[in-house]
Amino acid sequence: MNLYIKRSVILAGLFLFSLTTISCATYQGTVEKSRDLIKSGQYDDAVKHLEPLANKADGDQLVYLLDYAVALQLDGKIKESNTALQSADRLSDVKDYYSLSRETGSLLMNQEMVQYKGDSFEKIFINAYSAMNYLELNQLDDALVETRRMNEKYNKLNTENRKSFEKNVFGKYLSALIWEGNQNWDDAYIAYEEAYKLDPTIRFLPEDLIRSSKRARRQDSYQKWKKEFPQVTEKKEWSDKNYGELVILFEQGWGPRKYQPPGGAYNLAALSPVNSETQKVQATITGGQVLQSQQLYDVSKAAIDTLQDDYAAMAAKRIGAFAAKEVVADQIRQKNETLGFLAWLFMHASERADLRQWSTLPQTVQMIRVPLRVGEYNVTLQGLNYSGGLTGEGKDFSKVTIKSQRITFLRWRSLR
Repeated sequence: MNLYIKRSVILAGLFLFSLTTISCATYQGTVEKSRDLIKSGQYDDAVKHLEPLANKADGDQLVYLLDYAVALQLDGKIKESNTALQSADRLSDVKDYYSLSRETGSLLMNQEMVQYKGDSFEKIFINAYSAMNYLELNQLDDALVETRRMNEKYNKLNTENRKSFEKNVFGKYLSALIWEGNQNWDDAYIAYEEAYKLDPTIRFLPEDLIRSSKRARRQDSYQKWKKEFPQVTEKKEWSDKNYGELVILFEQGWGPRKYQPPGGAYNLAALSPVNSETQKVQATITGGQVLQSQQLYDVSKAAIDTLQDDYAAMAAKRIGAFAAKEVVADQIRQKNETLGFLAWLFMHASERADLRQWSTLPQTVQMIRVPLRVGEYNVTLQGLNYSGGLTGEGKDFSKVTIKSQRITFLRWRSLR
C-alpha cells in the first residue's frame, strides 16, 4: 500500500469514526438532559424528553423506561409511572432477551450494542418502586401484588445461588412493611426474617423481629429474638388500639454514575459517586416530635458491588471481542488490503464501555418509623446536610391520617 493510499485509508477511517461517534451517542450523554431537568424541578419537560426513548422498541428500551418511570412519579403521574414500570418488568423478565445482530455488534463494535437487561438488584427495584407508587396512592392491595412479584423473583434468585447484594434487601424489607401494614402478621414476620438474613446490620430489624414474631404468635421465634436483642424495649403502642404508625420512606440523592475511565483496561465502565447536599431528612410532626431518618438500603453500594462482581466476566468478553475483530479484519484484508485496514480501524475505534444503568435511582433509601395516636397530623420534612444544617429542600404533608393498628406511608425524594 503506497503512502497516498495509506493516508486516504486513515482519513476515511477517521471520517467513519466521527460519523459513528456523532450518530451513536452514549446512554449517559442522551439521558443527561433529562436528569438536569429533574434536578431543576422541570419534571414535565423531563417526561417529554424521555417519552419517545421509552416508547422506542429497541435494545435500549428497558433502561429508558426505568428513567421515564421515575420522571413520571416525580411529576405526580403515579399511575402512568406504574404503567411504565409494568412494561419494564415484562421486558426485564423475557427469556433470551437479545437479538443475534446486536450480540454480534457488541463483539465487532461496542458493548452498548447488546440489549440492556438490567442488573438483578435493579429488577427487584422495579417492583419495589411500583409498590412505593401504590403506597403513595394509598392502594395497599396493589402494593401487596408487587410484594408477591418480588417474592417470585427472590425465589428464583435463591435457586440460582445469587449473592446477597444482588437480591436487594430493600425489596424484602418493603414487602415486610406492606404485609404488616395490612395486618398480615405471619407474612410480615417471614419477610423481616429474610431481610435479616440478607443484611443483619439494618438498625430497625431487632425491633421488627421481636414485634412481628409476637404479633404472629410465633412464641419460639419471639423468645429467640428477645434473647438475641436484649437492648430492645417493647412498646405498649404495639398492642394498643389507640395507636397506629407513620412510616416515611426517603429516597436520598442520586446513585453513582457510570463512565469510561481514560486508558482503562478492556474499555470497561467504572462508577463515580454523585455528591449530594441533602444527606438525611428531618420530620417535624404535630405535637412537637422531631425525628431524623436512618439508612435502610445503600443503592450505591449495590451498584458498585454488582459492577465489581461482573468485572471478570466482562473483561473476558471484551478479550474475546478483540480477537473477533482481528479475525474479521484479517478475513477482509485477505481479499482487499485497503478495506481490511478500514474495517480494523473502524471496529477498534468504535469500542467503548457500556454506560447504561438505571441512573435516576437514589443514592440511599432511608426511613423514619414512629408510633402515633389515632388522629390527623401535619408533617414537615426538611433536608439536612452532613453537618445537620438545613439544605432548603423539603415537603409539607397536611392532614395525615393515622388509623388504629395500621401503617400510614409517606414518601419523599431529595434531588440535590
